[in-house]
Amino acid sequence: MKLVNCRLLFAFVVLAVSTAAFAAKPNVIVILSDDQGWGDLSLNGNSNLSTPNIDSLAKDGAQFERFYVCPVCSPTRAEFLTGRYHPRGGVYSTSAGGERLDLDEKTIADTFRAGGYRTAAFGKWHNGMQYPYHPNGRGFDEFYGFCSGHWGNYFDPMLERNGQIVQGKGFCIDDFTTRALDFIEDSGEKPFFVYLPYNAPHSPMQVPDRWWDKFKDFELRRHNRDPKKEDIGHIRAALAMCENIDWNVGRILAKLDELKIADNTIVVYFCDNGPNGTRWNGDMKGRKGSTDEGGVRSPLLVRWPGKIRPDKRVSTNGAAIDLLPTLADLAGIQVASTKPLDGVSLKPWLLSDPDILWPKRKIFSHWRGKVAVRTEEFLLDDQGKLFTVRVDQGQRNDISREHPSEANELRAAVADWKARLLPGLEDDKRPFVIGHPDSRFTQIPARDGTAHGGIKRSNKFPNCSYFTNWKQLDDKITWAAEVGATGEYEVEMYYTCSKADVGSEIELSFNDSHIRGRITEPHDPPVQGAEHDRVPRTESYVKDFRPLKMGTVHLEKGTGELTLRALSMPGSQVMDFRLIMLTRVTK
Repeated sequence: MKLVNCRLLFAFVVLAVSTAAFAAKPNVIVILSDDQGWGDLSLNGNSNLSTPNIDSLAKDGAQFERFYVCPVCSPTRAEFLTGRYHPRGGVYSTSAGGERLDLDEKTIADTFRAGGYRTAAFGKWHNGMQYPYHPNGRGFDEFYGFCSGHWGNYFDPMLERNGQIVQGKGFCIDDFTTRALDFIEDSGEKPFFVYLPYNAPHSPMQVPDRWWDKFKDFELRRHNRDPKKEDIGHIRAALAMCENIDWNVGRILAKLDELKIADNTIVVYFCDNGPNGTRWNGDMKGRKGSTDEGGVRSPLLVRWPGKIRPDKRVSTNGAAIDLLPTLADLAGIQVASTKPLDGVSLKPWLLSDPDILWPKRKIFSHWRGKVAVRTEEFLLDDQGKLFTVRVDQGQRNDISREHPSEANELRAAVADWKARLLPGLEDDKRPFVIGHPDSRFTQIPARDGTAHGGIKRSNKFPNCSYFTNWKQLDDKITWAAEVGATGEYEVEMYYTCSKADVGSEIELSFNDSHIRGRITEPHDPPVQGAEHDRVPRTESYVKDFRPLKMGTVHLEKGTGELTLRALSMPGSQVMDFRLIMLTRVTK
């Protein structure tokens, strides 16, 4: 009896110590907006909009004056996730496989999960869809959102939760926030790491009436340095979407107060690249896609009540690669990656003297072979011109002749960086993984496929597109694939088909395995999205695609070509195709 009591006492002590250790660790929330520039905050002087909740993060915490990300979406996400420059992780594109983060990279979620945290991501992933590239394979216990680079409809859209397709509820930014709030509330005593990569104000430009009504006739007070290039409708929609984000940030902060955990929660806010349009951005040159100041400068706001002094301004340069080591350092946990990081911990500048001397450091920005480099004093742009952006953020005065040694040093640094990181970057031979042994579900979207014959994409941007114009039996769709585990897999194909074209027989094959099905039910919905667009879009519209259950197929582990083709076509075309869903039913 005494032995039993001792064991019980020991168990209670261990539980108490464990709970105390968890309580001592700060919760972490990282909010990443999509295509919102540095200038899209009232905090930074933009009187066209009001973002009081986001601004409060700076008032109650720290604001970095110079923080740098990548020119486009997936590279910034990769650098945040790994603390390493995106070419090191194999990220070279924003779609069709080039956005995937190499599997030998460890992520910030791996670090926090190993440190005893519950981890979750809600929103736009954009670093790989099929497991183990999927968020659930990269350290996140929970994922709700979409893995593509952009989405075609923001109201009640088709999304996924942990690999399974689900229906979103309402406006997606609101929905992602609600899911995050539920996760936070359910975490109990265990610390949480929540990543909220919003997909706004990325196009298509959709936002609820509550925010659009304020801006639909709004007269801009501040303009871009080149106002003739402004698209006023697009700007109004972007401003409305930014104010919606701000409202959702307010919901998060209110929940932390309600749960009385604000003082033990680090909240981080930044953007993934420059603005997705020509609008006011503090006179900076460049926008999304550019390595110039306007293309890569982002706000970085960090709040941790009681630890980070309110209204703290940090003048030292920081970058997306710094967030993993910084947050791990603040949380007191070990970085999971054994690879050398390009980023450094910014903890001393957050918790101590902001005027601490910084060791000489270069921060590189890259996209499509163009590379710029920044030091505390200089910017060498991707044309080899030299600027002092602290006094010339418009990059109007090339001072390379006045500072030839500095210009030559930075040109040599860029050449060395290119030589070490870029060779072979786009020589991508990674197959699309299907049927991984650690995941039941695999989405195989049109985005990742190759069309043959007359089949066309619904849009030149693959991310949320579908295949159409399938009018010949010789036409087909293929994927370079690798089956991760031998087994039986249920197959569903998402399609649309008019009544006149019902009856096509289709076959999905992989090496020696194949399964056939027939389209017996018409499903011909109209395209969706235009009814919610505030301005015309450039991306594909979407449809309400219906799943066709094709049955079960046996797949053998190995590499090969996954092929979708038609065996018969009684009408004028086979179908419009969106994706295949595989569900493993046996190992």
